Amino acid sequence: MNVQPVRSDAAYRAMMAAPAGKRGDLYRYELMAPFKEKWDCYRVPLKAAETGGYDVVMASEMLGILPPAQVDESRAEAVRLLGDDAFWDACRRSVERSLSRFSARGIELPRQDYRFTVLLANPGHPVVRASEGYCGDGGIPGSILAWLDPNESTMRRLPAALAHEANHNVRFQFVKWRDDITLGEMLVSEGLAENFAVELFGEELAGPWVTRTAPEALAQVKPLVRAGLEAQGLAELSAYLYGDETAALMGYPTRGVPYCAGYACGYHLVRRFLDETGADIAEATLLPAADILDAARGFWE
Repeated sequence: MNVQPVRSDAAYRAMMAAPAGKRGDLYRYELMAPFKEKWDCYRVPLKAAETGGYDVVMASEMLGILPPAQVDESRAEAVRLLGDDAFWDACRRSVERSLSRFSARGIELPRQDYRFTVLLANPGHPVVRASEGYCGDGGIPGSILAWLDPNESTMRRLPAALAHEANHNVRFQFVKWRDDITLGEMLVSEGLAENFAVELFGEELAGPWVTRTAPEALAQVKPLVRAGLEAQGLAELSAYLYGDETAALMGYPTRGVPYCAGYACGYHLVRRFLDETGADIAEATLLPAADILDAARGFWE
């Protein structure tokens, strides 16, 4: 298994030294070109044909990654923190450990080569705020992106988040992604990923999208989330996964759902499945969502 980090700190230092108008190309060709395969899957070009058109810079901004034009001297401390060698080593070891968890169970991964990077987050973005300063995307096999507002807490937590994303990276080698994925299927995917991260790093590093939902709040929100299990589309999925406050800030509809209730339901749904069946988390990662939803249907009662 080959895991290659794409270190971002040197590129960010180059952006700080460059005129604002040149920073976008540094981001595109230094940091995103190694992930062109991922962006091609989303039909997002590295550079738009027309100035201001949709490309990896705009798509990244929508995810909550800091716009390259804003990488100036005011970000010097963030870039310094991002240059810590021990941090990058911990991140690489997390991805390697995550992938090895599958081979240890005799699961042969179709994909053998992986790249990951860690980028600067936009602290004011609704999703970054909701996730307390760190996020990730591992939906395309072979490519893992993470972004954070660097500080002691986010940098300590990021390796666990990378394990979460590595789980997605493996699952979607066996379960084909569909644009019409339902909320129920998303709950399973997110629940598998967070249970996987918790197994590797412990409950103390579980994401706030799980830990901030108290048991009594979970019991109250279950009927709302259960009613939306067949929901589809980015806006609807986001409404249930992130909750009303974040959904409204993103311009999406609200469904009466509190903070990250969908993520919390997914985590505890899969936890129920694992506890009741005795299934191993690596093997469960490969299962169809319908199997897990059916076996854990008692979760909703």
